[in-house]
Amino acid sequence: MKILVTGGMGYIGSHTVVELINEGYEPIILDNLSNSKEEVLNRIKLITNKEVKFYKADLCNIEEIDNIFSIEKDIKAVIHFAGLKAVAESVRVPLSYYHNNIVGTLNLAQTMNKYGVYNLIFSSSATVYGKVKTMPVREDEENLGSINPYGRTKLFIEEMLKDLQNSNPKFNIILLRYFNPIGAHESGLIGEDPQGIPNNLMPYITQVAVGKREILNVFGNDYNTPDGTCIRDYIHVVDLAKGHIASIKKLQENCGLQIYNLGMSKGVSVLEVVHAFEKANNLKLPYVITERRPGDVDELYADCSKALNELGWSAKKDIIDMCKDSWNWQKNNPKGYDK
Repeated sequence: MKILVTGGMGYIGSHTVVELINEGYEPIILDNLSNSKEEVLNRIKLITNKEVKFYKADLCNIEEIDNIFSIEKDIKAVIHFAGLKAVAESVRVPLSYYHNNIVGTLNLAQTMNKYGVYNLIFSSSATVYGKVKTMPVREDEENLGSINPYGRTKLFIEEMLKDLQNSNPKFNIILLRYFNPIGAHESGLIGEDPQGIPNNLMPYITQVAVGKREILNVFGNDYNTPDGTCIRDYIHVVDLAKGHIASIKKLQENCGLQIYNLGMSKGVSVLEVVHAFEKANNLKLPYVITERRPGDVDELYADCSKALNELGWSAKKDIIDMCKDSWNWQKNNPKGYDK
């Protein structure tokens, strides 16, 4: 079964491609390489012993997407990861995020409709939730209300896909609201390799640990949490990838439109992650408290009972596993995918 994976060279996408191959699917990668490296293909082959077909293309160019669908006539489903994804950057350059994420998805959906490909898994985000009153957060409509442009692009896309499925019941669409993926493949061959200064906590931690950066910035310690730092729900990227496998099986039931949180269902503070990394890897991390980042909420962690009940999925790896695998990736690849 052929599955098109947009953004398949990226962090979550590459791990999902590996799990797809492990499960006997035939992934095809579409990626514009704006935040990823072609070396990922070699690493996937080393892990799986399989060649993966790759198209360098941009979702904002509908002709490039159309060309892929015209060649790959037997695509049965699409997993859509491609998009800009940094909260702080989205606050600085919101129009870039609205253009890239929304136009890209619109072009993809139009092309899928044209070629009769009606199964889609969309990489949404926990940032679609606003200032939720009670934790853990469920998938309920009343909890929606993103406070930053990145999250709003995800929310707008969710609404667009709901309207699409409502207008054409042939579509089966699953919206996966990820919480905070960290970790890496146990082989240490693929992991998170951001370009420039990392926007996410774990790659910043590992880059400090490997000596690439001097000190970790902890953004704010005056949040309404026990230690004053933000609380998030961290999930191992391999567990997250396996959530997509479970979702593909759900699509085959002609499920209509479904929404699932994917997380650990447990909140962990920034400083708790720092201390877990130190404990897991017997290292000491220098850090300094700095000003808050725009767009961050105090705490956010998931209720994943719906995914357990309907997909049979739950996260298996704990924060220590995530820290060990993140460090295993970084220490073996101090420059990421660059030689």
